[in-house]
Amino acid sequence: MQDNATEVTAAGIARLAGVGRAAVSNWRRRHPDFPKPVGGTETSPSFALADVENWLREQGKLAEVPLRERVWQQLAGHPAGPGVGLLHAGCALLLVHDRPTDWLELAAVSDEHLAQRLPAALDDVLNRRFGPRDERAVRLPDTGLLPSVPLLRGAAELAAELGARQTYEFLLGRHLDANPRQYTLTPAGPAQLMAALAGPARTVLDPACGTGALLRAVRDLSPEPDQRLYGQDSAPDLAALTALRLALGTPAADGATVRTAAGDTLRADAFPDVRADAVLAHPPFNERNWGHDELAYDARWEYGFPARTESELAWIQHALARLRDGGTAVLLMPPAAASRRSGRRIRADLLRRGALRAVIALPAGSVPPNNIPLHLWVLRRPGAGTPPAPELLLVETTGGQPAGSGDGRDRLPWEQVQQAVLDAWRPFDRDGTIEELPGVARSVPVIELLDDEVDLAPARRLPPPAAGGGAEELAAVRTRLGDTLRLTADRAPDTPPAAQSPARWPQTTVGELARAGALLLRTATAIAAASGPATGDSARVPVLTDHDVLAGTAPSGSPQGGDEEPVLVEAGDVVVPLAGGGAVVRVVDEATAGAALGRGLTLLRPDRAALDPWFLAGFLRGTANNRQASSFASTATRLDVRRLQLPRLPLADQRRYGERFRALAGFEDALRQAARLGEQLVRGLHDGLTDGTLGPE
Repeated sequence: MQDNATEVTAAGIARLAGVGRAAVSNWRRRHPDFPKPVGGTETSPSFALADVENWLREQGKLAEVPLRERVWQQLAGHPAGPGVGLLHAGCALLLVHDRPTDWLELAAVSDEHLAQRLPAALDDVLNRRFGPRDERAVRLPDTGLLPSVPLLRGAAELAAELGARQTYEFLLGRHLDANPRQYTLTPAGPAQLMAALAGPARTVLDPACGTGALLRAVRDLSPEPDQRLYGQDSAPDLAALTALRLALGTPAADGATVRTAAGDTLRADAFPDVRADAVLAHPPFNERNWGHDELAYDARWEYGFPARTESELAWIQHALARLRDGGTAVLLMPPAAASRRSGRRIRADLLRRGALRAVIALPAGSVPPNNIPLHLWVLRRPGAGTPPAPELLLVETTGGQPAGSGDGRDRLPWEQVQQAVLDAWRPFDRDGTIEELPGVARSVPVIELLDDEVDLAPARRLPPPAAGGGAEELAAVRTRLGDTLRLTADRAPDTPPAAQSPARWPQTTVGELARAGALLLRTATAIAAASGPATGDSARVPVLTDHDVLAGTAPSGSPQGGDEEPVLVEAGDVVVPLAGGGAVVRVVDEATAGAALGRGLTLLRPDRAALDPWFLAGFLRGTANNRQASSFASTATRLDVRRLQLPRLPLADQRRYGERFRALAGFEDALRQAARLGEQLVRGLHDGLTDGTLGPE
């Protein structure tokens, strides 16, 4: 049963019908019976979902709305906003998860009766999971549940297919993906690394829990019996969301305790008596109004009173104050916190007393903001009578890239970053020292760091190895460059004879070919990075990113988790970046086949009996073709792949063109390889000459 109160925007209609937004605008102009707006604004109107669904079906543009899409549109168009919809859906899914029989009995009545009976049942489940109403973060609003009933029924129906947890992760992922600027997200990879650094823990606290990514990572990595998970966030909706997310991932019979609270952690700590085995946090950065004036005499400042500009060091000391003796804290920190003069006294005391154990520089792009290589600080609360540790572990995973020098796209794949960090941390954690790994990791005596600056930035103490790797390797690079340049010259294409007049072929579009079944059009599933770590076989599947396609490199991305199956590419598929301006289109080869399709990419899988892949890819790259299929925003160009055109030609003629386009692609690959080798040689010679490993003769 649909609800006319559920609204959908033009973008949502486009998703329902599988078309671009321009098509929706055309329908509104050309069809007088198109549903009238029921809300929104003049420039961004919204429409009743039920009316839109009926109109699309009557026009033959929609056979049936997929269940996932219908539930998502009900959430996105919730009359009270998607945040309230997520809260109601999470509570109902928790009832489905814990008491499926009770839900079936409740759901077998009209919407009005269900809305009346449901609050009592939900309150009972929430009481058992999170404690009395006045003590928990998850509370049902007093506005009533009737507007949410269609969403709740749809979510329960979807849970029968996916499971309650997977359904909530799907809805949450879609919501976060649609509103990326509203939330500070911790991607699955870094969250999993932080959980691994903390180790197994029975009591875990995240004092800035956000969407619950860190607590979920701990729970997934080491689900201890009777585990206790605590989270606090200044936003009440995030505190409630985290509680529901964790509860849905925890069987009621497991004995785990989930407690979250809303409030300003530094000013109004909700868990002052907790002594955790592990504290993980991605706190807010660069806050001036963190409570400096009113917290001057707070007992948490064991290592010194933080300056007004050092809110991050206040979070560090809060984490240490909530640990048991010997407990571990892992916090994401801005790189400036390791070197600002205003924080040097606190850094020095953390070192002297052995509380700070490691500073790990992550590659830029690992965690937003993507242009800054953030740090991980690993701390341990010193126990009574425990001598301070004599060394600090410094790990550098940025490859020597200075802060702000890029968006991190040329960093190592995340699995290699994580393994490099853990390979350095585990022996250091066990022995208190490690043998130096040049350019990667070093255990530095604390006495070396206690100077006037107390600069803990790993890049200061870990100069990167020479880019060329020494004279012998540079000579090998030069040889490869020469071979590649000769190959490039051999592959330089001959110029075909000019046509007497421009060809005027009958044209078709990608959209028409897709509707006719001549090709399959797919896009990557839109699961937000915060939706959790990948598990099982999907965690080992490399991801083909838009940068890989534009740069002509092998798949370098990591799966970001989620519960939808990834789209796997096959040899002969044609992959188009949506934000590349049509400059590059890639035909998947055997080496790339099996990778997962990344975000920002559209996959076209041609029927080989009707379309040659190289012919398709070549004509899609035409400059005029891409210009007419692109939309232009103030800062970016977006490609509507369905509008791209190509000529209607017999398969034999397609293959003739395809061979020419394949040869051009080989020449382009050789040019890229020559450019990379040339850059490597120049950089290696510069580094060798400047660091003294090479002479000028």
